[in-house]
Amino acid sequence: MINIGVNPVAFELGSISVRWYGLFLSLAVIWLIFWMWWQVRKGAKISLDTVLSMALVGIPSGIIFARLLHVVDNIVVARFHPELVLSGEVIDYLHYPSQIIGGSGLTIYGAVLGASLGIWLYCKVAKVKIGYVFDLAAPAVIFAQAIGRIGCTLNGCCYGGPTTLPWGIEYTNPASFGFGVGVVHPTTVYEIIYCLIIFVVLLKLRGRLKPEGSLYLVYLALYSAWRVGIDFLRAGTPFLFGLHQAQIIGIIVLLITVPWMIKHTRWVKKEALSPPVTDKNEAA
Repeated sequence: MINIGVNPVAFELGSISVRWYGLFLSLAVIWLIFWMWWQVRKGAKISLDTVLSMALVGIPSGIIFARLLHVVDNIVVARFHPELVLSGEVIDYLHYPSQIIGGSGLTIYGAVLGASLGIWLYCKVAKVKIGYVFDLAAPAVIFAQAIGRIGCTLNGCCYGGPTTLPWGIEYTNPASFGFGVGVVHPTTVYEIIYCLIIFVVLLKLRGRLKPEGSLYLVYLALYSAWRVGIDFLRAGTPFLFGLHQAQIIGIIVLLITVPWMIKHTRWVKKEALSPPVTDKNEAA
């Protein structure tokens, strides 16, 4: 058994509490921007201005969607399990709409899908190659998720069900979200390891899949398959059919991505994903 006694609040600035979760989410975003900047420096066929514009669109759209899915999850669960509302495990936002904005609670799926949607719309308007951009970002996105899960681990959230395994964790800090739940599966640590493995896999697959966008679909499919499986170990509230919201979303994503890849994706001779260009200011 491993004890985690870290205070989820990293430090305080006056009346503002800065949590480790927020710090690692910020680091994940910084990593994504750095990765794209690095690709530009290596000769990627997009400009730095385009990268910054995508960040200005993708960050707020990711946050909004992450919050939206959390709110929807709570509303649906509240309808079918009112006892969880009484116990305080979920919030019925239909009765407390003032808590929708500015409250705690985000979903990683919402962040990924929301940012993807926002960047997709930006690329359509700016006439930037969508598949190329998404393939460029795919390895960085899964690595960013690993960074974010470090914050979850320190925060004491997203933990698994009870376990007697020697690597089970117990949160001992009273401020932790996981305080008092006993010894549980370190599902966030499992996910960190899985994300790092997929990061390596995506790096190996870069330039080997056509058409453009296939690498990002591989990322979505691999992560969705993981969420469908790991959530059977995770503590949480049922969303529909006894499954968590993330599992429902994961199944939907798999039903879309896998048939598309079977029909369209092909293996090609490895080529550079970021070939040199003469004009760095030209978005392709």
